[in-house]
Amino acid sequence: MFGFLRAALLTDPLIVLATIVMGTASLATSLFDATGRAQHGVARLWARMLLAIGGVRVQVEGLERISPDASYVFVSNHLSYMDTPLVVAHVPCQFRFLAKQGLFKVPFIGYHLKRAGHIPVPRGDARASLRTLTESARMVRDGGVSVLVFPEGGRSPGAMRDFKEGAAYIAIKAGVPAVPLGIVGTREILPMDSLLVRGGRVRLRIGEPIPTSGLAIHDHRQLTQTLRERVLELTGQRD
Repeated sequence: MFGFLRAALLTDPLIVLATIVMGTASLATSLFDATGRAQHGVARLWARMLLAIGGVRVQVEGLERISPDASYVFVSNHLSYMDTPLVVAHVPCQFRFLAKQGLFKVPFIGYHLKRAGHIPVPRGDARASLRTLTESARMVRDGGVSVLVFPEGGRSPGAMRDFKEGAAYIAIKAGVPAVPLGIVGTREILPMDSLLVRGGRVRLRIGEPIPTSGLAIHDHRQLTQTLRERVLELTGQRD
C-alpha cells in the first residue's frame, strides 16, 4: 500500500487530498481503538477512493467462499503497487500486513502502522524472522484477524516467482485456512516502471480456502507449493 502511495502522490492531487483526509481520520480513530479494526475500516474506504479516482473498474469472483467474520491467511500474486488497495477495498475481512521494519521508523507512517496492528518484518535475521511469523500466527489465532501475504517477496515483472514459505507457516501455526488470491490486470493499471495510475478493468479471484487442521509445521513446504499452484490457476498462468 505504501509503495502505491509513494507513486500516486506524485501524479494525482485528488489522491493527495483523499490521503490527507483519510490519514487524519485513521490516526484519530487509533486514539480510541487499540485493536486496529476501526483503522482498517478507514483504510478500506480510502482504498475504494483511490480506485475510483484512478478510474479502476473491479470484477471480484469467489466472495461467497469466505466469511467476513472468520480468520484466514490470504496469499496473492503481486503485479503492481495497486494490488494492496485492490484487496483492501474488496475483501471484507479484518486483516493486517507484514511490512518492512524500516517503515515503522518513518514519522507518522510508522506510528500509524504500529497503532493499526501491522507487523514489522526484519531483514537478514533468521531468528527474528521466525519470531515475526510466530507472532503473526498468534495474532491471527487469538486476535480474530486475517493476514495478507505476497509470498513472491516483491512485485513480479513477468512470470510468477517461487513463493516464500512464511504464509504457509503462519496458516499452519495459527490453524486457519489459507486462501489463494489471483489478481489480473493491475500491472497495466500501474506498471512497475511508471508513476501514472491508468484507468481500466482488473479482476480479483478468490480461491477455495485450504484447511490447515491436521497439518504439522513440516508440511509448510507442500502447502506453499499447493498455494502457488492454486494462484497460478486463478490467474490463468502456467509455469
